[in-house]
Amino acid sequence: MNEKIELLKKLQIEDFIWIIYLVIIVLSFYSNYIERKYIIYDDPLAKKKYQNLIILIFTIAVFVYLYFFIDGYKDVKNLKCSDTLNRKIFRNLNFIASSLILVAGVIFLCIAIFDEELDVELAFS
Repeated sequence: MNEKIELLKKLQIEDFIWIIYLVIIVLSFYSNYIERKYIIYDDPLAKKKYQNLIILIFTIAVFVYLYFFIDGYKDVKNLKCSDTLNRKIFRNLNFIASSLILVAGVIFLCIAIFDEELDVELAFS
C-alpha cells in the first residue's frame, strides 16, 4: 500500500512538472521572437533579453532534470535483493539516463551563460 501512495505522490509532482514544461514552451516561443528581433535589427537590447530568457529556460530545465535525477537515485538506493532482475536493470538504466540528461542540461546552461556571441543554437534535442 505504501508503494502505491508513493507512486501517487510522484504522479502529482509530475503533473506539476508538465505545467512547468508548458511554461518553458511559452518562454521558448517568446525567446525565438526576441532572437528574430536581434537577428533582423541587430538590437543589442534584444540580444541581452534573449540571452537572459535562454538562461532562465535552461535554469528551470536543470531544476526539473535535478528532480528526476534525485528520484532515480532514490529508486536505485531503495532496490532490494529480492527485487527482480528486470526491476534492477531498468531502475539503474533510468538513473543513468537521468544523470546524462542532467549533465546535458548543465552544459546547455553553461553555454547560455558564457556564450556572449549567442552563435550556438541551444535546443531541447
